[in-house]
Amino acid sequence: MTHFIMTGGGTGGHVIPALAVARVLRDRGHAVRFIGTASGLESKLVPEAGFPLDTVRIGQLNRVGWLRQARTIAELPASLGAACGLLQRNQAKAVFSMGGYVAGPVMLASVLKRVPLVVMEPNAMPGFANRKVGRFVYRALLGFEAGSRWFPAGRSEVTGLPVRPEFFDIPVKPAPAPGDPFTVLITGGSRGSRTLNRASRESWPLFREAGSPVRIVHQSGAAEHEALAKEFSQSGVPGEMVPFIGNMAEAFRDADLVVGRSGAGGVAEIAAASMPSVLVPFPFAADDHQRRNAEALEQAGAAVMVLDGEMNGRRLFDEVEKLRMNTQLLERMRGCAAAFRKPGAAERAADVLEEAAREKVKRERIEIGPRALV
Repeated sequence: MTHFIMTGGGTGGHVIPALAVARVLRDRGHAVRFIGTASGLESKLVPEAGFPLDTVRIGQLNRVGWLRQARTIAELPASLGAACGLLQRNQAKAVFSMGGYVAGPVMLASVLKRVPLVVMEPNAMPGFANRKVGRFVYRALLGFEAGSRWFPAGRSEVTGLPVRPEFFDIPVKPAPAPGDPFTVLITGGSRGSRTLNRASRESWPLFREAGSPVRIVHQSGAAEHEALAKEFSQSGVPGEMVPFIGNMAEAFRDADLVVGRSGAGGVAEIAAASMPSVLVPFPFAADDHQRRNAEALEQAGAAVMVLDGEMNGRRLFDEVEKLRMNTQLLERMRGCAAAFRKPGAAERAADVLEEAAREKVKRERIEIGPRALV
């Protein structure tokens, strides 16, 4: 049985893909542990998935105030020491990192302890921690080819981000004729998006007055749901206003167009389902990575990008109507989105981790040999 350490946390975008890889490793008979924080989403999701979680105390360095940076720097020696101890105690043969601030000390510990480090970088612009340790990685698994320039030649490959298999199983939906019902799925993530909520509200009278056969399914988040749902019920536009969509793959199956943010997880799901999309990058994402993600899909012809400051009801109405009336463009966008599909990402990550572990074991045997003769 080989022992692996997984790290990365704070948000579902960091934890859920790591859990997908961990499940593959566990199914192959390996022992898997996570290192995270007590306050991140990993503290809930990892134990629920049946994996042990060790915690270290560490905060952010990037895009925070000087006081938080100073506190994090002060915490770093203790968190690094704790991570080194955990790697040694658990006889880790390889470390898998999804990034995020909690991954920093664990990645540093893997470099110091000479434990092979495999990182997954799902964004077109790698995160702060991955950029800093890029030259030390055993392998970088990428969501976009553009990320390869941050890692040594020959030590990166585009695998895509692990996505639930049901997104790949969604049948291709033919673009409806211009007068047929056209379903638009609007989602700003589990907490919703004020920008998309406002734009959606402003668009309702435009769709109604135009007599457009648009049906809107909108995940608003809990904070603004009650007010939006009341207004939507009186808008005259068919559809649903919900705080949270539990089965997003099913919502994709029924949609003709997705309007949403461009985080790595959302973009990976859009690609897996070959969905045409209008992407509105969150402007405060670290290193503007959501804009880089949206640009990659737009440049490939798979999506339309609208900057957050430019998205309002009129722009939403115009973009939806332009695509609804152009079935050939929608079909082309589906085909271009499909080019970003990367099935088997979790399995490939597990393959690379097993390869790294074998090389570490081989290296240890070589090193032990001469010592045994002394």
